[in-house]
Amino acid sequence: MKKSLILLAGYPATGKTYLANQIIDRHPDAFAVITPDDIKEQVWDEVGFDNAEEKAKVELEVWRRYYEQIEESFAAGKQVISEYPFSDKQKPTLTKLTEQYGYQVLTVRLVGDPKVIYARSYSRDLGSDRHLGHLMTHYHKGDVLEDRTKADALVTLNIFLDRCAHKGYDRFCMGELIEVDATDVSKIDYPTLLD
Repeated sequence: MKKSLILLAGYPATGKTYLANQIIDRHPDAFAVITPDDIKEQVWDEVGFDNAEEKAKVELEVWRRYYEQIEESFAAGKQVISEYPFSDKQKPTLTKLTEQYGYQVLTVRLVGDPKVIYARSYSRDLGSDRHLGHLMTHYHKGDVLEDRTKADALVTLNIFLDRCAHKGYDRFCMGELIEVDATDVSKIDYPTLLD
């Protein structure tokens, strides 16, 4: 198998993590999985943040670690899967690393009706298993918010639609592209997609 980076991209809450798990189930031990959100949650638990400005500074450390982990995996010749609502912000560094280490790239871009997908995203954010750091402008490990609707950085429909329209989630592509309509994830033919 050629050295490959699979990017699961597209709108938030379109089933990227689920798809990554499906790929791993089909190919156990074949891929290193490196995701910015996993790193964010780890860093938030390590250092926390007291306001939006500190959260933005912490984000810089998240991306430093993310690219470091990608490069370490590439240097070791590992197959890599990464899932995130990628935008053009990540493209230059990922392009540089894939070219430097001779990796082919496949982008699976999950898109659909943003208003329908927002409802799924909002429901996910209100779930107790969603890391609180995603929903707040201040967070330290151990913080609890029983009523998640009171979170001070909860994404509204207008914010979600603006991000979908202007961040390029629905346009991001590196290498080969497979686009999937994830408006209704129950209609995705995962076996055929995995093939």
